[in-house]
Amino acid sequence: MSFLKEFKNRELVEALVRKIKNIHLKKPIKICHVCGTHEWTIVHYGLRTLLPDNIELIAGPGCPVCITPALDIDQAAELALEGKTVAVFGDVSRSIGVKHSLEAVRSEGGDVKIVYSILDALRMAESDQNREVVFFAVGFETTAPATALHILRTPPKNFSILSSHRYVPPAVIALYSRGKLEMDGVIAPGHATTISGLKAYEPLAKEYGIPVVASGFEPVDVLMSIFMLVKQISEGRAEVLNQYSRSVTWEGNVRAMQTINHVFKLTDAHWRGIGTIESSGFILKEEFKDYDAKYKYGLKDVDYANEMHAGCRCAEIMLGRIKPTQCPLYMKVCKPNKPIGPCMVSIEGTCRIWATHMVPS
Repeated sequence: MSFLKEFKNRELVEALVRKIKNIHLKKPIKICHVCGTHEWTIVHYGLRTLLPDNIELIAGPGCPVCITPALDIDQAAELALEGKTVAVFGDVSRSIGVKHSLEAVRSEGGDVKIVYSILDALRMAESDQNREVVFFAVGFETTAPATALHILRTPPKNFSILSSHRYVPPAVIALYSRGKLEMDGVIAPGHATTISGLKAYEPLAKEYGIPVVASGFEPVDVLMSIFMLVKQISEGRAEVLNQYSRSVTWEGNVRAMQTINHVFKLTDAHWRGIGTIESSGFILKEEFKDYDAKYKYGLKDVDYANEMHAGCRCAEIMLGRIKPTQCPLYMKVCKPNKPIGPCMVSIEGTCRIWATHMVPS
């Protein structure tokens, strides 16, 4: 859309940078975003280089493929090896669990199909009802509504889902409250917050004094959001504000959230490399359990002692503790064409973004 050109306007960018630099801060601050697309914008347009040294932008766990548990990947792979058809997004297929990747299983003869949406998986199930089809449902509250909607439409009995859907707001709040995610302000993810609504982040401001701003994805969006956060921090305020008003509302997409809540319930859920986070995972409710692949095929949860590969520091990268270039595997054995760590797999992964844009160490 032509109006989006204004959100790339150089003069607006320079004016915002001047305004940010003119704000007095008593100490250095960290602003955390939780979105792979925001990281892409920040890196692609070199926004970190425009900011003063006392403002650090860190990338939180905003990549759904990155935080998908290794156990779920291995379980999906084992189902494919047992003859079930596992329908999966292309980037998820490249992520390596502890034992398998779906891409490798496919090359070994496992029935893995790359799909663009749950609809593709449903068509497979409907076209051959002798085939057991499992949709590997990965993603945040952005993709969960589509999964829930099609479960409500009563799919064929040979269809089920392996749910790795996660809910962002309680995860961000829990990680901050535990001291795992250090931050002075939060840029809320634009896509996910369009669904959840800004109200989901209110506890960060009210209970913990951390200001939150929902941001769009263009350079002016991100810089305006940083300005709104820095101004609050300098004035000792903590409010939940909306820069991305052309998409995000306070209540969010009420109908989408109602659909999710009709089909799923929130449960404590594992985030790869980070651990179990309270009320952050979507699992099917009891009345829909026949569509739950874990129930249908008797899949058992196990605890991996280490679900990251030797030397991989993706967990620290997703918590903003280190930069990708500080990982010993980065661009040595772990590269975009042959990813080892989950952060190098998806186009939303911080390592993949840095590697693609040749960010210097």
